[in-house]
Amino acid sequence: MADHPPNQAYGLQSDAFHAESDVHRRSVGKERKLSAKDVGDDGGVNAADDLLAAMGYKAEMVRSRSTLQVAFMSFVLASIPYGLSTTFYYPLAGGGPANIIWGWLAVSLIVICVAISLGEITSVFPTSGGVYYQTFMLAPKSYRLIISWICGWSFVVGNITITLAVNFGTTLFLAACINVFESEPGVGIFAGEPYQIFLMFVGITLLCNAVCSLANKWLPFLDTFAIFWTFAGVICIIVCVLAIAKNGRHDASYVFGEFDPSNSGWPAGWSFCVGLLQAAYATSSTGMIISMCEEVQEPATQVPKAMVGTLILNTIAGLVFLIPLVFVMPDQATLVALASAQPVPPIIKSAVGSSGGTFALLVPLLVLALFCGIGCTTATSRCTWAFARDGAIPGSKWWSQIHPKMDVPFNAMMMTMGVELILGLIYFGSSAAFNAFSGVGVICLTLSYACPIAVSLLGGRKHVKEGSFNMGVFGTFCNVVALCWSALAIPLFCMPTTIPVVPEYMNYASVVFFAFFVVATAWYFIWGKKHYEGPPTHEDAVLEARRASMVSVDAK
Repeated sequence: MADHPPNQAYGLQSDAFHAESDVHRRSVGKERKLSAKDVGDDGGVNAADDLLAAMGYKAEMVRSRSTLQVAFMSFVLASIPYGLSTTFYYPLAGGGPANIIWGWLAVSLIVICVAISLGEITSVFPTSGGVYYQTFMLAPKSYRLIISWICGWSFVVGNITITLAVNFGTTLFLAACINVFESEPGVGIFAGEPYQIFLMFVGITLLCNAVCSLANKWLPFLDTFAIFWTFAGVICIIVCVLAIAKNGRHDASYVFGEFDPSNSGWPAGWSFCVGLLQAAYATSSTGMIISMCEEVQEPATQVPKAMVGTLILNTIAGLVFLIPLVFVMPDQATLVALASAQPVPPIIKSAVGSSGGTFALLVPLLVLALFCGIGCTTATSRCTWAFARDGAIPGSKWWSQIHPKMDVPFNAMMMTMGVELILGLIYFGSSAAFNAFSGVGVICLTLSYACPIAVSLLGGRKHVKEGSFNMGVFGTFCNVVALCWSALAIPLFCMPTTIPVVPEYMNYASVVFFAFFVVATAWYFIWGKKHYEGPPTHEDAVLEARRASMVSVDAK
């Protein structure tokens, strides 16, 4: 494919560009009714739109999110108490208390390095195309098309499957919460037949998409409410389980030192690693917030800060939530043997001794689960829309439209919802479907995050020096840590949680991931090589606009 022609339409030296940009900003400001407070004295929103124009895109979304609101959404995407609850089974089977506590801390510190690495790059290329766009801009011309194609499809598939895993996890968690009420000892009141689980999943998915499409302007306030709701809910849970502790408490040596990999069947070291899926799943949303760049007032500075700051907060919040649960945890083998694979409701019930009290304590987690599903649905629709905008998805003209009244990529949202509902049918064939959904989501997102980090590091990090979030030598260290983690995580989360393996409990993440990789690569040579040209501008024009926007921000 021939290189793109020099970018004159978006060059900052073009008077025509300035005139068009000014007219566009005035019209956008009029349509969106942005106040002076929204844009700042020197036009923070205008500077962001100028940079977006230099990237080759017209501003179509409302820049309504502040730094705190971006951080709140990033927090909701992870929804640490909920995310750790639905996947509590993995470290429990992998080794128990030590796997739960130290696995969480280790992965959190590693993913902070991932966030710093992505934050550096995002400060230079802040667009909803996210890691796909960044990979294209940073990679050498000889292979930028194919690697950005793979990265983009990894990012889209990762977003879709993580959103699917969140909504499916909410369904399974809700069923387990209902079954804290028992018809007889050890027998819950809800049978949870496959068709019942699937219908509940459909209802939760439809609800999340309805909120995202019909209440878009209220989502920042919903994210803000979710923060206070989370803290209140976690405080209630940890105070009640520790204060009541009906069956007693373990000592600190058990909580921080007990490691029993016998339930997994794997050798001790590998068992610990397989148990890291809980922490990896809960932190996998790290880069999803990049897809919101075109709805943020100053994305080059706000999004990197939100990514890193939220992860530090999540690390602490996760420890605060997990440690009390491990102190009151019943027998490890009994929890691993649960048919629901959802140990948290039984742990809380064992501690408080009341079905009604347990369900009341679980309600904050259920509500947070819905917030998480809404946040993931929002981010997924944006990344799909952005990828379609560059012609990478068949029928891209349809999927790249913004609904004029809802101000959301409604068509892309409905398409991703349809894919999620179709994939949800896998549950009828395997009760371990959630394994595959969460595993594929983590693997695909990990691969997509690794792509821009790898090409940036191999290119000497010269573009990162242009950003406002350049961490220097420490950034290079973070790049290396992030890539080492990616090399481990991709094969690791294709492994079954326990062995020996029977077909119904097989981890089909490896099959789904391999199928995606083959299809995406084949589709590139069949269709993409002819139609896909990547983003519509060169990195030089973007860097020039980036320097201008930094001057504008510094002058404020």
